[in-house]
Amino acid sequence: MKPLLIAIRWVVGVLFIFSGLIKVNDPIGLSYKMQEFFEVWGMLFLNDFSLPLSVAMNVFEVLAGVAVIIGWQMKLFSRLLLILILFFTFLTGFAIFSGKIKTCGCLGDCIPLTAAQSFAKDIILLILIVILVLCYKQVKAATTNKTAILILVATILFSFAAQVYTLRYLPIIDCLPYKAGTSIKKQMQLPEGAIADSFSLQFVYKKAGKEISFDQDHFPADFDDSAYTFISRKDILVKKGNGLKPPIQDFTLYNAAGENATANILDYPDNYILIFVQDANDVSNWKPFADKLFTAEKTVNGKIIFICAEAEKLRAQLPDKIIMGCDATVIKTAARVKPTVYYMRGDSVLKKVSLYSL
Repeated sequence: MKPLLIAIRWVVGVLFIFSGLIKVNDPIGLSYKMQEFFEVWGMLFLNDFSLPLSVAMNVFEVLAGVAVIIGWQMKLFSRLLLILILFFTFLTGFAIFSGKIKTCGCLGDCIPLTAAQSFAKDIILLILIVILVLCYKQVKAATTNKTAILILVATILFSFAAQVYTLRYLPIIDCLPYKAGTSIKKQMQLPEGAIADSFSLQFVYKKAGKEISFDQDHFPADFDDSAYTFISRKDILVKKGNGLKPPIQDFTLYNAAGENATANILDYPDNYILIFVQDANDVSNWKPFADKLFTAEKTVNGKIIFICAEAEKLRAQLPDKIIMGCDATVIKTAARVKPTVYYMRGDSVLKKVSLYSL
């Protein structure tokens, strides 16, 4: 039984450490996923706490994984892990059966899992953790109590410090579709093998006091605008696609006149810089860093454009800058740190850094 328990401890421990470290690399990504659940559950008041909860959960995942591997306080940590995996299983189960959440973010954006895959993983982990709960007395600590405490304290400090770093200077490993070296236009294209949903246009007209329905391929032979009065039009799903979508969706930039300027910007032939800012708050905190960037780029005549979800508010604070509007959700994916600087040539991302690192 002991060799089996050792194997289970290592499997459970390594999986929790791996899962935690992936999310330590991008705590904001997990906070956004939490907000998605909060929105579905009508608990928007928790959105302000999503980032602290994300940081704490990531630290605990790594900590618990290390504790299980070294066999320290198995009664306590096996039960804590049981509570955690029951919670995770509930989340993945909810995502599957409600259909309101597509992915659970269990392994972040680096290893995207479907809700079904996450649920299967959690069920396996649940079984293994139940075994640890029942057999914790047979586990002997691999180190002395003092050494174990030092290891766990170091684990906590590392997990917390790594997240503080990524929150200011971007994820260490960029798994997002806007990472350096990518073409934004290519990322906006449907992936190979993608099949879109097929829809039929269903029209409803009234003729001689009666409603008549037909689709775009079966107009009545006597169809006449003077005899038929339009009532409504519906999109009817005929055949569902395979769900494959472009990595980048809804990337649209709007100028001050409200016109779509995406193509003009992404087709710009020379080097230029995009500065992504989620909102127009805290401008005074990052403006000195932006001014330093503008001063440096004057020597190479670099074109610098701000991208903001609250473009009008930002224009009022920075009237002499080029500012484009963009959807807030798009910016959340493109810029984990506010502000995030993109060095561009055409639609290619040459480099991507936090403004605070300049």
